[in-house]
Amino acid sequence: MDAFIASTLAVAMAEIGDKTQLLTLLLAARFKNKTAIISGMLIATLLNHFIAAWLGQWLTGYLSPTVTQYLVALSFFAIALWVLVPDKADDRPGKFDRFGPFIATAILFFIAEMGDKTQIATLVLAAHYQHLLPVVLGTTAGMLLANVPVVLIGHYGAGKLPLQWVRRISAVIFILLGVATLLGSVDLS
Repeated sequence: MDAFIASTLAVAMAEIGDKTQLLTLLLAARFKNKTAIISGMLIATLLNHFIAAWLGQWLTGYLSPTVTQYLVALSFFAIALWVLVPDKADDRPGKFDRFGPFIATAILFFIAEMGDKTQIATLVLAAHYQHLLPVVLGTTAGMLLANVPVVLIGHYGAGKLPLQWVRRISAVIFILLGVATLLGSVDLS
């Protein structure tokens, strides 16, 4: 349960203001079928985060527990710094319109998540907790918690969130995860 909750909170906070959230706003403005957009996000995120979590667990199988502990802690600290940097929307839905909202969203979301901070966070969380399913479900829930409201209410509340504070809180969460890893309060086996 710790893996699910930590993964959900970490990704939900890291996703606010992220490029995939901006992409969500573009998709919501472009397509009327909100269910198709949300379904496309769900499928793309599950697939992308499953790959990342599997890779995180696989990598730790080749490293000693001590090396894994330090690498995971260092990764949490790096992600804490990374979430402080605002993202820009660099994916335009226009060229994918012909596929419809579900396929366009699934493709664009999957591509946008490649190498993104939430994908890296999923890899690190899976390496940390060594529980693939709760991490994937948690990071996916976090992604949906941050993005479904954007689909549903779109531009109405986008400018009202204090993004700098959200980024700072997210950074603190990742720092706490890093410190907990260094102190060994979470079992990596």
